[in-house]
Amino acid sequence: MRLLIILLPLLFLNQGSNPNSFRNEQLAFTRVREAYADKEKSVITTLARHSISRDSLRIYLRAFKTEKKIELWAKNSSDSVFLMIKEFPICEISGYIGPKRRYRDLQVPEGFYHISGLNPYSKYYLSMQINYPNASDSIMGVPGRLGNFIFIHGECVSSGCIAITNERIKELFVYCIEAYNSGQEEIGLTIFPAQLTDSNYSFLTTNFSKFKDDISLWADLKKSYDFFEKTKVPPIVKFLPDGTHEVN
Repeated sequence: MRLLIILLPLLFLNQGSNPNSFRNEQLAFTRVREAYADKEKSVITTLARHSISRDSLRIYLRAFKTEKKIELWAKNSSDSVFLMIKEFPICEISGYIGPKRRYRDLQVPEGFYHISGLNPYSKYYLSMQINYPNASDSIMGVPGRLGNFIFIHGECVSSGCIAITNERIKELFVYCIEAYNSGQEEIGLTIFPAQLTDSNYSFLTTNFSKFKDDISLWADLKKSYDFFEKTKVPPIVKFLPDGTHEVN
């Protein structure tokens, strides 16, 4: 979905040299101030309940298309494992299970991503850009017609994005700002077709066996899913020249 993008480069402005200024930079925007007025107290309360400090916050996101939810996992920078602290229901998501491979296919991507920008002036209130196309998408998708501008955003409409309502994007936006403000350089996001339990994975590979591209991606996502379920640590993912992944 195309959004009004005005100040995405502000996401990383001065972050490396002085990360503690990031929150103040974001509070220059009206909608960010509204988000903090409405959600800061609940965010800090939730973190405290899990013994996580806003000053050392690290977060990781998992999105599940079939179940229509985003999981927010968090930890202190000194902790070894993540805890799930929040689920955000997805109110609208377009397309079907399977990756995004071209412009205007209305598909929400699947695979290994990160948040690449925050937009306080979004047409859909607030939005967080996903770094689609990633290295795998660029190989597996239609050359020259991959599309871009894929977001998690407010409101409740989608033509390739993940919509979670204005109230929920306010809260998720605050979590992201707090993580960047405490020094996190990149917020990982893995998008799955569904929760890849053994039974769900068997269903997908059996019923979509003709879609070799999808099956290959899901096999890599399954490795990631199993590893994280066991360790509560996101795996290290390497993008390979053939568009597949090495999941460590």
